[in-house]
Amino acid sequence: MNELNNCENCPVHNINNLVKLGINMDKFDYVVALAGNPNTGKSTIFNNLTGLRQHTGNWPGKTVARAEGGFSYANKNFKIVDLPGTYSLLSTSTDEDIARNFILFGKPDVTVIVVDSTRLERNLNLVLQILEITDRAVLVLNLMDELKRNKMEIDVRALSKELGIPVIPTEARQKKGMDEVLRYIDEVANGSFVCAPRRIKSISSKVDFAINDLTIKLQEQFPKLPNKRWVAMRLLEGDQSMIDAVNSGEIGNLEITSNVMERSLQ
Repeated sequence: MNELNNCENCPVHNINNLVKLGINMDKFDYVVALAGNPNTGKSTIFNNLTGLRQHTGNWPGKTVARAEGGFSYANKNFKIVDLPGTYSLLSTSTDEDIARNFILFGKPDVTVIVVDSTRLERNLNLVLQILEITDRAVLVLNLMDELKRNKMEIDVRALSKELGIPVIPTEARQKKGMDEVLRYIDEVANGSFVCAPRRIKSISSKVDFAINDLTIKLQEQFPKLPNKRWVAMRLLEGDQSMIDAVNSGEIGNLEITSNVMERSLQ
């Protein structure tokens, strides 16, 4: 996994779609999405990374609050966007829709997923869904102090190998582990750490055929649409927001730019 990318230091975010999502990337090299279930300490991680370099507003066309900020590391400037806390990306609520669309169409250079280490099994549902969309992620095992108090342990190295992404144990309230979080954000962003995320393989041949067939049709109609395979999966699962976006043609407006490397699930 730790290999040099062919385009070291090359951002992969979709600048056009980030602008549509209300993100200003002036003076920033990379964009980082911060995702996680509610009550995992995600806001504490955000505050630790940004300090006073943060501000709040609303997502475009939504009443949902958005916090974003910045930090510098290794002579590069990072914009970090705190996504709404969600339990999944299945678009059953506005918060889930916002988080899903930002990761899917904004294509952040790194998605930092914060989980409660004492409830890891419950949190892994969101982790695996995010890894279906992006291959640039860092997992933060927060609340490790509570895990230790409960006399539990997590094999961090084995979990990292199984998921194919960096896994960092933290105690965010005491700012423990934050140096490692910064280091791996930078390494994943600049391509010096190449993730190989775990993807769901338990799909029947009939479902796989349907996904591939729909992916081809999406390619024909919307050739610049990122992550076509994942969009095809959501259409087959009956995601109404995706169905409406395809029927109206609006999804065709969410496309990659020529100077951005497409890292889709195709």
